[in-house]
Amino acid sequence: MEDLKKTIRSFTHVSDSDMEFGLQFFKKEIFKKGAFLLKPDQFINDFYFVKQGCVSYYTVENGTIRVMEFFTEGYFFTDLYAYIQEIPSESYLEATEDSVVYSISKIDQQKVFDHSHQLERFGRLSMQRTFVINFQRINQLRNLSNQERYLQLLEKRPSLFQRVPQYLIASYLGLTPVGLSKIRKRLSEKR
Repeated sequence: MEDLKKTIRSFTHVSDSDMEFGLQFFKKEIFKKGAFLLKPDQFINDFYFVKQGCVSYYTVENGTIRVMEFFTEGYFFTDLYAYIQEIPSESYLEATEDSVVYSISKIDQQKVFDHSHQLERFGRLSMQRTFVINFQRINQLRNLSNQERYLQLLEKRPSLFQRVPQYLIASYLGLTPVGLSKIRKRLSEKR
């Protein structure tokens, strides 16, 4: 739980007593590669923190996977829209590799927020970070070329290329696997 404490404290100062109160509600869960945390038409009642592993967040449209995000160590995540609106999800959360996560239910999260102003502040700031990440992602897809998106991902999250199948990387970048292959080949020829 040290990783979880450190990440929470990266957002705001939380006293030891408030931290211990909050951490008691988190449950450790282990998901094997390929296991689903969420499928379409299910309600999402938990917020998660990745201690170890990778979870992909995607939809399937006309048989095509559309990856929205990869959550790796240190990320808090959920299907935020379905979680907030309390509606069935339209998305998948799938362990892309063996993963260890901590989860907290919405009811328990509210208890924690009611107990501590600093933990409530952490919750607000972590959700704001999620919105910013989503906004940046939309802007990247709209404003950057395929090659620019690839290079940016390679620079900011290089480990994904060893951890995630290439067809999922391609989907995340808004490309086909063939398109990703062409970009990689073109860049390797320039070296």
